[in-house]
Amino acid sequence: MMKPTTVTAAVLVIGDEILSGRTKDRNLGYIAEYLAKIGVDVREARVVPDVEDEIVAAINALKVRYDYVLTTGGIGPTHDDITADSVARAFGVAIGEDPRVIAAMLQRYKEGELTPARRRMARIPATAELIENPVSIAPGFRIGNVYVMAGVPAVMQAMLDSAVKTMKTGAAMQVETIEAGGVPEGRYGDPLGAIAAAHADVSIGSYPSYKDGRFNNQIVVRGKDEKAVAAAKAAVEAMLGKLAADATAR
Repeated sequence: MMKPTTVTAAVLVIGDEILSGRTKDRNLGYIAEYLAKIGVDVREARVVPDVEDEIVAAINALKVRYDYVLTTGGIGPTHDDITADSVARAFGVAIGEDPRVIAAMLQRYKEGELTPARRRMARIPATAELIENPVSIAPGFRIGNVYVMAGVPAVMQAMLDSAVKTMKTGAAMQVETIEAGGVPEGRYGDPLGAIAAAHADVSIGSYPSYKDGRFNNQIVVRGKDEKAVAAAKAAVEAMLGKLAADATAR
């Protein structure tokens, strides 16, 4: 049987405001969920400050490990928006005002309204392809396997819709959730470990929660082979059923 195709990605979140806690990141989870649905696995995420050396080092480390790197943040109009310059340095290319971006901006702004700050958002690394931004015009860009997008969630999401059109995709992740009900983790921990060992081609996790004054556990099975996921799910359900029957018999 042919092994499901795996395509990998990393997310690089850029910005002092994220690290300081002033701004809560809303992009990582969205990107990971979005990509999982089209068969791209997010394998790593990093957060770095608005420091060029840090951004360059992270990009150079991630772009050789994964099929794709998606960055968010740092492509705005202010002096501390240095992502574009950092990406250009990481790829060893020049950066300058892109006439394609200026032309797009002039569809929205009068020439006199293109302030130096707005023109800053037109600076794109040489050889980069633009990522459409239908929300606020100023685009993101792709160079090599690195996709550079805005940090504002609504803008990033619109850019992502455009960016994924150029990505190769693999087998989508299959996810099954089994309610463990009132069976505590302490009772199913060992047999669940045995099931995980017997079904090494899927990932199995246990996730407890506390709601309305009681604990509730869920077991989640993930994998790219539908039959393998179904087999692991059946094994988990059988195990939980046996534990529940044993408890009732006491």
